[in-house]
Amino acid sequence: MGIFGSEIFISFLFMCCVVPSLATVHTVGDSAGWALSVNYGTWAKGKTFNVGDSLVFNYPSGHTVDEVSSSDYESCTTGNSITSDSSGATTIPLKTAGTHYFICGVMGHCSGGMKLPVTVAAAGGGGSGGGSTTTPSSGTGSGTTTSTTNPKPDTTTTTSHPSAAVSLSPFIPLLISGGVAIFSYLVIA
Repeated sequence: MGIFGSEIFISFLFMCCVVPSLATVHTVGDSAGWALSVNYGTWAKGKTFNVGDSLVFNYPSGHTVDEVSSSDYESCTTGNSITSDSSGATTIPLKTAGTHYFICGVMGHCSGGMKLPVTVAAAGGGGSGGGSTTTPSSGTGSGTTTSTTNPKPDTTTTTSHPSAAVSLSPFIPLLISGGVAIFSYLVIA
């Protein structure tokens, strides 16, 4: 096989071990973006959010994306934000399971409907078979939430996103060891 063939073989083994992490990128409000005129309860209905997914908020100047606590979400309180951004293109990686709450911190916008709760399932826990999502019952910003089970499949496309992490297979050490052993055998023998 020779040295050149061994290098190709080892390179092939290594490339097989690098598996891109597939995550869903959810563009909040779809083409309408993060704005006053969108019913985010309707937008989120039927979507499944998993650890590893991302939320992308697109909006013009004059808005913010604030992650807040449950109580601050209910009361539209903006002074205690966990995170806040006003760049116009905010990407929020969903790193932990549980419910995350997002509001616009501009006075009157949260109560005008710019608020979104997202219930995130543990990695691999949601799949694409529907799921349970907590969504506002109306776009009025009343603070009332309704928990629903959605029997229809999630139609969000799973894509590999440039910001998604690349995961290495847990078998890499084993494959590298095997590759080194084969390489050593071929070169020394």
